[in-house]
Amino acid sequence: MKLNQIADKPGSRKKRTRIGRGIGSGMGKTGGRGGKGQTARTGVRIKGFEGGQMPLHRRLPKRGFNKPNAIDLNEVNVGRIQQAIEAGKLDTGSAVTVETLVAAGVVSKPRDGVKILGVGELKAKLSFQVHGASKSAVEAIEKAGGSVTLLGAVAQA
Repeated sequence: MKLNQIADKPGSRKKRTRIGRGIGSGMGKTGGRGGKGQTARTGVRIKGFEGGQMPLHRRLPKRGFNKPNAIDLNEVNVGRIQQAIEAGKLDTGSAVTVETLVAAGVVSKPRDGVKILGVGELKAKLSFQVHGASKSAVEAIEKAGGSVTLLGAVAQA
């Protein structure tokens, strides 16, 4: 086989329809836009229009609020950290930070930091440098003989 013999399967590529090119093309005169009116014109602004009835997006009440400066933290349970230690992915000698958790595969990407939650049991003595920790997580870490250092302005909750 040579490069000049390579070809697509018949019917795999279709020519686009050129609209407004005469009656014989089947897409002439109105060019697929139907008859007269707003939708036949250019610059139509009709998305969500319901013929004068109050549109659905205006009938439904507004709910919620998105903080413009929201902090997106990874949430990790102490049990998941213990699993990583047992699997040999996390070193007990160094401090546990966002970077070490990403390197160990505990979290996929750093985001704005890590918050430690208290589900599970921690057996290893570790020092944590994280952006947040729940009260139960701090208790579990200190019970195992470790310590928690909070980074940034994220309060305990």
